[in-house]
Amino acid sequence: MVTSRRPSKRPSMFEVARLAGVSHQTVSRVINNSPDVSDATRARVQAAIEQLGYRPSNSARALASRRSRTIGLIAGGLKFFGPISAITSIESMARDHGLFMSVMMVHEALCTQADFDNLCDTFNEQNVDAFIFLTPTDVMFAAACRAGVTQPRVIVTSTHGQVTVREGLSLIPSDNRRRTSLVGIDQWDAMGKVVRLLAEYGHKSALYFAGPNEWRDAHTRLDAWRKLSAAKSIDSQIVRCHTWDSDEAYAHMNHLLDEYGQRGAALPTVVVSANDNQAMGICRALHEHGVRIPQDVSVVGFDDMSGMDNMYPPLTTVRPDFEGLGVAAMRETLRLLGEGGEPAFLASQHGVGLIPAKVVGRRSLGPAPRR
Repeated sequence: MVTSRRPSKRPSMFEVARLAGVSHQTVSRVINNSPDVSDATRARVQAAIEQLGYRPSNSARALASRRSRTIGLIAGGLKFFGPISAITSIESMARDHGLFMSVMMVHEALCTQADFDNLCDTFNEQNVDAFIFLTPTDVMFAAACRAGVTQPRVIVTSTHGQVTVREGLSLIPSDNRRRTSLVGIDQWDAMGKVVRLLAEYGHKSALYFAGPNEWRDAHTRLDAWRKLSAAKSIDSQIVRCHTWDSDEAYAHMNHLLDEYGQRGAALPTVVVSANDNQAMGICRALHEHGVRIPQDVSVVGFDDMSGMDNMYPPLTTVRPDFEGLGVAAMRETLRLLGEGGEPAFLASQHGVGLIPAKVVGRRSLGPAPRR
């Protein structure tokens, strides 16, 4: 006859206390990182925890600290790689610190203030300790700033948009601003690296494919491109796109190639796009018109999406540190909760702590052809 074995009982805080020779209140203080414990006692309790394999329950920690140990995250733009990578990094770091993540997703363009507030209310019912908002669009950024939450909030966004950072922060009650932090990718510096590289290769004429203007990334990249390319005397034509989709960029590039052909005008020597999806459509149109990359026209993207190193030719693009962005957002959350030190950003702009991005050079960018 086969008998079932009862699962071993999970060790309790009282067993840890008995093994370490301390009170259960002392064990609780060690678990919650209280400074009111000597180093020797802390080491003894931690040794007992490790020996027994004790894991504190989230509810027990919540009772001891009057916190839920839960972070509420509202995110838009999840059909793109960047936000997903950032969220993965946030969740991993939260877990390392004994925190739980509760995530809700919204449509980044269609989200209303009422939608956003309803999500915040749902999180408040869970008694979350803090909020992280991933706000790729102006409407989400404004909603995150207007949200009537009193817990610490970290807003992940870009430095520029139709709603400025200053305007956004003015929507937050003054007594809540000290519990608010903004982090983002240093896209202005990244575009500066692109422009300097183009100048080194001798490019003096360019097409720039802009992204949808309600996206703060697109707005920031366009503002940076306009100012920085002009400073390097690069003659630039802006191509406005309403989406990030490769199909739209492909259609625009086809139209421009036909237009240049009818006028007998020389093509710009480089095409820069606000994201890699657009670059794929641009490259397809150039190939179909017999335009060689980079011998006739160079192409540069932004975001270093998966597979860009296997395009033909491999795409030169900007690689934002999305994982680093997630880590920065979580560090700021811990700081606002009193569980971390002051931030150490290499750069900041308009009150946004910035994470660097780098240019990944590949064969789609070459010297400007002599004409």
